Amino acid sequence: MKEEAIVNRVDSSSLITFNLEDYYHEGERVVFDIKDQLFQETILREKDFRTFIKSHDWSEYQDKNVAIICSADAIVPTWAYMLIVSNLTPYANMIVYGDLATLEEALFNEALKTVNPESFKDARVVIKGCSKFDVPVYAYVEITRLLQPYAAKIMYGEPCSTVPIYKKTI
Repeated sequence: MKEEAIVNRVDSSSLITFNLEDYYHEGERVVFDIKDQLFQETILREKDFRTFIKSHDWSEYQDKNVAIICSADAIVPTWAYMLIVSNLTPYANMIVYGDLATLEEALFNEALKTVNPESFKDARVVIKGCSKFDVPVYAYVEITRLLQPYAAKIMYGEPCSTVPIYKKTI
């Protein structure tokens, strides 16, 4: 009896798999909580804060991605955040005001700017669903928004099992 060759129909299809994991920035993510520089976690004393700014070793943030927050219920003047950013900028890869989720969105936003959506003109695209990294919903929303004007079809999941998202009408 003659054995028939196994044909991988996914590999031979015209589907393009878009893997958001490829756009994940692997740099360390850290939170800079201004709360630690407040007097009794409620008041920012300008003189003390400026002393901290001058004496702090900002190089510890070299190539890191930094989310700046204040987890205390305090009114922090805008200039305080600006001073932190001005000292982090020579060292950090990315700096955002907000939590780690905000930072992750900013990192993906920056990375997705490198995608040329026109290269997906009339393509059948599967946006890969499983990832070894935690890809935020934001990234799935953004890549769908970027590709929809160009792609013929957008699906979500794995090439062998997809959920239809968009199909261009002719």
